[in-house]
Amino acid sequence: MIAMIFRRIVLVLLLVGGFWYVVNHNHPASLQTGSGFGDLHLTEAHAAPEYDAEELNNIAVYKKVLPSVVNITATSQAFNFFYGIVPQQGQGSGFILTADGKILTNFHVISNGNSRVSRGTVVDVTTYDKHHYKASIVDVDPHHDLALLQIRGAAHLTPAVLADSRNLVVGQKVYAIGNPFGLNGTMTTGIISAIRSIHGPMGDPIENAIQTDAAINPGNSGGPLLNSRGEVIGITSLIATNPNEPVEQNAGIGFAIPIDTAKAVLSDFQKYGRVRRPWLGISSLEIGPDLAEQMGLPAEYGLLIDRVIPGGPAERAGLRGGNEPALLDNQQIHIGGDLIVAIDGRQVTSQQDLADIMVNHQVGDTVNVTFYRGRRKLSTRVTLGEAPSDRSL
Repeated sequence: MIAMIFRRIVLVLLLVGGFWYVVNHNHPASLQTGSGFGDLHLTEAHAAPEYDAEELNNIAVYKKVLPSVVNITATSQAFNFFYGIVPQQGQGSGFILTADGKILTNFHVISNGNSRVSRGTVVDVTTYDKHHYKASIVDVDPHHDLALLQIRGAAHLTPAVLADSRNLVVGQKVYAIGNPFGLNGTMTTGIISAIRSIHGPMGDPIENAIQTDAAINPGNSGGPLLNSRGEVIGITSLIATNPNEPVEQNAGIGFAIPIDTAKAVLSDFQKYGRVRRPWLGISSLEIGPDLAEQMGLPAEYGLLIDRVIPGGPAERAGLRGGNEPALLDNQQIHIGGDLIVAIDGRQVTSQQDLADIMVNHQVGDTVNVTFYRGRRKLSTRVTLGEAPSDRSL
């Protein structure tokens, strides 16, 4: 009897022990915890990171220039389809020129891409250390896509150092610092890919623009393009984009306005309170082979002077406009005037050629104009005047 009771107790203990073993030692692998992970041995550096010479220079340029770069937001009022007033906002970059708060940026940043700055536009400037200021617009030059701003009450500003852009070479290393897509204090690097003439947002020529493969995106506009010493050589302004992409973004082709162009504009702001643009003082018609044949002109290309502006540079130099009314594409013109074919030996075939030549001159410069009067090829010296605000030729 006692033996039977003892066997039952042993059997119960064996069943309980077996159950405990199954529960605690037969989990699926996905549910295991604890020491099943094994030992983890990480290899860590035992010294501060070492930078090569290029990295050290990148870091030095960034630390030097970042305090000079600002974020700019321009808010204006626009009308929607139902003539309701809606806010319109543009965002870009800029950089500090003077310790008293003058800032240079692109015109299109504060005009939201329009040809004029809307009345009531509010410009906000944020410095690298997150201080916010209201900026006043000192002056603008839409033709060169530049704007000068002023903030007040800011202490300990760090002006950027300006280099020159006369001796830049393709292959030279460059840096762009700005606020692409609102990401403050972003630096990208690249090289100068080319020096070429382009047309700005308003269609005006920008001579010797700096082409770079440094990543430039929306929001970089107005920020500095820098050399390897952290000196400003240009103002980032344009990017070439894929028209099939829904969002403008870097494609490895960006452009900057050369800093020497900006210096000339700033000099005019300081001396005259405006930009003085050189002016020939003519209204003209582009001539191609077909028109030249129809009109019996002696050259297949050039600018036919429709009229000279009374008292303007061309009239003072003896150039003549047309005196015979005619119709061209239902517009009245005057034929019989002088046909300009070259200025300072440079061929003139279009209004754009003339604009490109003017951008390389200043008011008061004298140019040699080659033209036909009838069948005779002549030349004369013209002293360029100052264009009215709505004219550039």
